[in-house]
Amino acid sequence: MLHILKRHPLPVKAFFRHSLVLTYAFPQELLRPLLPPGLVLDTYKDFGFLAIAMVQTENLRPGVAPKFLGQNFFLSGYRIFTRLDTASNSIRGLRILRSDTNKRLMVISGNLLTHYAYQHCRVSFQESPGELRVKITTPNARADLEVSADIAHKPAPLPEGTPFESEKDARKFAGPLPYTFDYEKETGSIIMIRGVRENWDPQPVRGNVSRCSFFDQQPFCWATPILANAFHLQDVAYRWERGVRTVVKTQ
Repeated sequence: MLHILKRHPLPVKAFFRHSLVLTYAFPQELLRPLLPPGLVLDTYKDFGFLAIAMVQTENLRPGVAPKFLGQNFFLSGYRIFTRLDTASNSIRGLRILRSDTNKRLMVISGNLLTHYAYQHCRVSFQESPGELRVKITTPNARADLEVSADIAHKPAPLPEGTPFESEKDARKFAGPLPYTFDYEKETGSIIMIRGVRENWDPQPVRGNVSRCSFFDQQPFCWATPILANAFHLQDVAYRWERGVRTVVKTQ
């Protein structure tokens, strides 16, 4: 019954010192097969979207635990923008494909309590006045990543070639969204995890990605990723509620 344990059974608190999220546009037909039953692709024009989130996290702990028991770590994740359509409404959220962290305890606990697919990585995170630099090294170079971001000049214009017509449109695809979706194949269910945040006002920044080996793999290598937006925020309190299970219909 390990699948029951993976339903994010405990509320969790954390503090985001920095959150940098870069969203890429891909053809819809490339991303759609990566979604489990019950989820549909969230689209804009002819594109679906995948976000790379990089978060410097502090004091992550169960909701009832004191702050001094919290864990400090770096997290990166690859997430597809999706929707869960129910009888009453359509809920926007993220479907996580892979997560990387520099703390082995987070790999163990994260894979025990969630479906977030944590992997261990080495991280160089450098903060200088007005700039962030992130370098992630993974086993077999499966998700190596090198990113820099100018966080001094905000708001920055949207990247050249973005499909978004305005910053307002781009903000609709500025992760993380309030909900994250897991798929529980044992019961044919979606596990929905709600995130609650304070002072949430991400700002568009100029980001530069010099390496992203995750996109060298199938199916992403079949298309040219388009950097659609880049958003940054810092010093935000965040918490995740317990997962809620929803049985989905399969075709």
